[in-house]
Amino acid sequence: MNKKNRFMPLWLALAVIVGIVIGSFYGLQSSGNRLSITIKAGANKLSNLLSGIDKQYVDSVDVDQLVEKAIPLILSELDPHSVYISTEDVELAEDDLRGSFYGVGIEFIIRNDTLRVQNVISGGPAEQAGLLAGDKIVTVDDSVFTGESLTNEVAMHTLKGPQGTQVRLGVVRGLEGRKHEFTVIRDKIETHSVTAAYMLDEATGYVKIKNFGENTYEELIIALAQLSMEGFNRLVVDLRGNTGGYLQSAVNIAQQFLPRNSLIVYTEGLHYPRDEYRSSGRGSYVYMPLVVLIDEGSASASEILAGAIQDNDRGTIIGRRSFGKGLVQQPIPFTDGSLMRLTIARYYTPSGRCIQKPYTSGMDRDYEEDMLLRYQHGEFFSQDSIKHTGPEYHTRIGRTVYGGGGITPDIFIPEDTTDYTVYYREAAFSGLILQFSYDYTDQNRQKLTEFNDEQSLAKYLKRQNIVEKFAQYADSHGLRRRNLMIQRSHHLLEEFLVSRIVYNMLDEQAWIQYLNRDDPAIREAIRVLKEGKAFPEAPDDAPAATTDGKVARAYDYRSVHLHPEHLASAERV
Repeated sequence: MNKKNRFMPLWLALAVIVGIVIGSFYGLQSSGNRLSITIKAGANKLSNLLSGIDKQYVDSVDVDQLVEKAIPLILSELDPHSVYISTEDVELAEDDLRGSFYGVGIEFIIRNDTLRVQNVISGGPAEQAGLLAGDKIVTVDDSVFTGESLTNEVAMHTLKGPQGTQVRLGVVRGLEGRKHEFTVIRDKIETHSVTAAYMLDEATGYVKIKNFGENTYEELIIALAQLSMEGFNRLVVDLRGNTGGYLQSAVNIAQQFLPRNSLIVYTEGLHYPRDEYRSSGRGSYVYMPLVVLIDEGSASASEILAGAIQDNDRGTIIGRRSFGKGLVQQPIPFTDGSLMRLTIARYYTPSGRCIQKPYTSGMDRDYEEDMLLRYQHGEFFSQDSIKHTGPEYHTRIGRTVYGGGGITPDIFIPEDTTDYTVYYREAAFSGLILQFSYDYTDQNRQKLTEFNDEQSLAKYLKRQNIVEKFAQYADSHGLRRRNLMIQRSHHLLEEFLVSRIVYNMLDEQAWIQYLNRDDPAIREAIRVLKEGKAFPEAPDDAPAATTDGKVARAYDYRSVHLHPEHLASAERV
């Protein structure tokens, strides 16, 4: 019997024990809805077994470490989204949704085992200390900060810290060989969920929501107020790539667009009775023509918002089928600062459908490879390839929607692979495009600073024969030059390269604006809005309008939304 098999009974026993410990702990410690757990008689026996291992096993055993390793394995046997987060990773896991963190104020990438400053956050402590984009951080508090062990996680753990604490950074700048020393005082760094807000044309506003955090609703209200000053009277909300976040944030945003007493979402689980979220009707944009963009990267809270808009026939959903995460996690802390996100219920859209895609308990390989399987089945390229595994449901006005796996858009936008080649795929997935873009930015930073908007910068870059420069760079870094493929994929390569340099030199909004210029989903959204087709129409053969099994009145948006007095007038905050 090999060593792995010999310890299998120990691992199984430990897994059961830890499961019981978790259950009993969270029955006492969880806030809000409490878990009701009964500990069976066998718990004493298992507890004695663990104690026996600790006291009598032939070798020294670090039981805490075994438990730390076993918890993720236990949770993985439940569902794909119940997870354990260790004490040292809790803060990092929460930072994106909190809206702020304490750190030095830089954006970085790691290239050739060295941390390189990609952007310095305006007004942050790093800028005040004198750091510049392009700097390479090689020491932290006199300790070497380079090498194979340097990862994004290590860098974040090291550079983040309590407000007011200081950190000494050793920096190599440009082609200089010598090291410069900077002392940076950590401070509060704001992060934003609404990463772009601007006018697509004279009447169409656009907002990009990156995730749903603590401050997303407030950020959106501010963005819409700014768009109001520019005269928008129709709106595109972009949720593509938005992996979700806080349920309440998505609910608050839905409130702005739905008439009074509209069902937004409800949750339900074995130990959690149905809990409904409904609109108050006090939103400022209830009658505004609306398009929501989604794709396969839109998940969880994104799907809640898109599902609420679709099932209430409030706007048009454009894009590709969303991810399909319809499980509710409750964060439950341990006393050591670690926590578990335990699935306690499922989300249901207003029509009654669960958007969670199918999974089996344990390590479900098909679930993990779902995006690859969708691609292979042709779903990214043809709406007819979408496989609906769940039952049919109906919106307020009787349109058919499906459960069992994400939100299917009203208008499908295929992935354009016309100019895809093997060369382009290898260039993109190898990371060479990102590497070249950073190096080019770094080497030409002084010249590139002359351009302060994405249009002028992109125009300049396209005159620099950027694709040819990349092809030479890639060839010297292991990607063999293939002239016919480069010619065919020239436009794709140029767009990717230019967009990344725009991002490096300007900001995320400039990057998004550049990408949106030639985006087919954006073009379709503008068409739908201009033609007055944002509010869906009932099909001729529609069944009686229902919402979650109940007869529902189809709200007549068309009778009111064109009147000026009903157009949005957001409050200033």
